[in-house]
Amino acid sequence: WLCIPFSLNHPAVKSMSMDIHDWFGVLPSRQIGQYLDCGLLLILGGVPWQVYFQRVLSTKTAFKAQILSYVAAFGCIIMAIPPMIIGAVGRVTAWNETDFTGPYPLDKNHQSLILPMVLQYLTPPFVQFVGLGAVSAAVMSSSDSSLLSASSMFARNVYKLMIRQNASEHEVVWVMRGAIVVVGCVATAMALTVQSIYGLWYLSSDLVYVILFPQLVCVVYCKKHCNTYGSLAAYIVGLFLRALGGEDIIGIPAIIKYPYYSETDGQLFPFRTFAMLSSFATLLGVSTLSIWLFESGTLPPNFDIFHCVVNIPEDIIKVQEPQEGELSTLNTSVPKTYLASEMNGRVNPALVTDEDSFVDGGKSGAYTSNPVRSANEIKAEKSSLLSNKDGTVTVTRL
Repeated sequence: WLCIPFSLNHPAVKSMSMDIHDWFGVLPSRQIGQYLDCGLLLILGGVPWQVYFQRVLSTKTAFKAQILSYVAAFGCIIMAIPPMIIGAVGRVTAWNETDFTGPYPLDKNHQSLILPMVLQYLTPPFVQFVGLGAVSAAVMSSSDSSLLSASSMFARNVYKLMIRQNASEHEVVWVMRGAIVVVGCVATAMALTVQSIYGLWYLSSDLVYVILFPQLVCVVYCKKHCNTYGSLAAYIVGLFLRALGGEDIIGIPAIIKYPYYSETDGQLFPFRTFAMLSSFATLLGVSTLSIWLFESGTLPPNFDIFHCVVNIPEDIIKVQEPQEGELSTLNTSVPKTYLASEMNGRVNPALVTDEDSFVDGGKSGAYTSNPVRSANEIKAEKSSLLSNKDGTVTVTRL
């Protein structure tokens, strides 16, 4: 926003009239599938990103997560306005009237450098300093957070869960440090190879859309019908179909030529969406098949190498999680009953809350919850332990 008023008032910036410039392109009918493919990629490919759902999952309530998402969507619209204006300024600028010594009209290599060119040639020096500093800070912030998130996901989700489940926290930290070095080297090599930063972002969104989007949808909405076998198979299928479709950004040729393939325009078929849907179907299909094979006895339990269907260790069996708010609020509407066998070392009578009292003088070995009382009554009551002659313990209220 700071550079916009200065760049608009530069003498080399001409009129933005609709009569002078053609601001709307033409979409040929043969590229409709490609256009829809890229549109779905940009819309849905940004949902499973680590930077987004990490913050969504860290919210305390689902309502706050919804508010965060709506505010973020509105913020994206607001923050998209300055790039649009800067791009329009670069389009109508007569660069031969500035200190720019490159070709005019601009070639494709310089078109991707519109932002630094506008800051350098159309704004005063102090605006250049602030603008380039802000861009550098944003790039460094995104870079280190991406390196850390990728390394931490590898250390936790791959090394800890799949390679060494008994690894200590100290070992996981060192694995994460090593992963930071490896990911940093790979990112540096990609940055030196690929010429367009937007191309890298687009390629990342492409892979997230094809591989991770089906995984996230199934985990959230179809978690009873998916498991590790389906997830692994879907990952392989999605990556296989996408990689063989080719990618010009990193120089991968098209091995699979989908329908309507053109030597000049490339893949015109929406093959990214096709790979995503294939990954989605594979996840559900393989998961359902694996569940049927193990539960029907067709495959023995020891074949469940991922321990996610029938061969589940007892120490990692998950119990039903409490509903939202139950961790901090005692639910007195449901009676609590304890068996006599639980009284031996599992339930300490001295720790019985005000809402609990023994029944039958403690003879039955069970106690239930009293009806809900007012806050003043609960606050005024105290519990004391009285020993009976027969050795039982009775809780009375004073």
